[in-house]
Amino acid sequence: MPKRVRLWLTTHVLAVVALISACTTIQVEPLPEGMTDQPPAGWAERSDRLSRFQHWQLTGKLAVKQPSDSGSAIINHWIQNGDAYDLALSSSFLGMGSTTLNGSPGFIELTLPGGDTYRSGNPEALIEAATGWQLPLDHLVWWIRGLPAPSDDFRLLFDESQQLAIIRQAGWEIRYDRWNQFLIDYPALPARITALKDDKRVRLVVSDWHLRERTQ
Repeated sequence: MPKRVRLWLTTHVLAVVALISACTTIQVEPLPEGMTDQPPAGWAERSDRLSRFQHWQLTGKLAVKQPSDSGSAIINHWIQNGDAYDLALSSSFLGMGSTTLNGSPGFIELTLPGGDTYRSGNPEALIEAATGWQLPLDHLVWWIRGLPAPSDDFRLLFDESQQLAIIRQAGWEIRYDRWNQFLIDYPALPARITALKDDKRVRLVVSDWHLRERTQ
């Protein structure tokens, strides 16, 4: 092979390699001080245990803050039965009154105080249209247990006590502010979480968790 051809091939190959390297480089944000992205011992076992924790009921309070409006609601109950949820809220915000949300991944039925019922295959869009709030419900059912949703890429950050501190997923940063041992036979569960995305904030405070029997 002529020397000129060999030189051209070498230069071309190096250029392609450099281009591929540049395209596959992922910019990772620096870790916050005192945190690590290395899961502690037992994390896999804990995650498996909580992922199978699918039949429960909690009560608490929800607060939403965003540029257009802000408000809070009492969570009268959040009943989870596998993939299906039944969420009952009470709030004077925007005249919501007693509002119920029933659904599963990719579907929601929302009933307003007057009895009007709306159904949609896009839960987030329906909630925003009805209340003005942006709530990532399909993700919250995982985040509320201290788990990343399996539908999207994620990054986990752990604090110095080896407790989960942050989940970054789907453009949201979920901060675990407090944990409690609500159930004797299960790992500690979140008592307060704060979810942030751009200029939106969702804070959820859990006052109690209960186990429920599986229902049809």
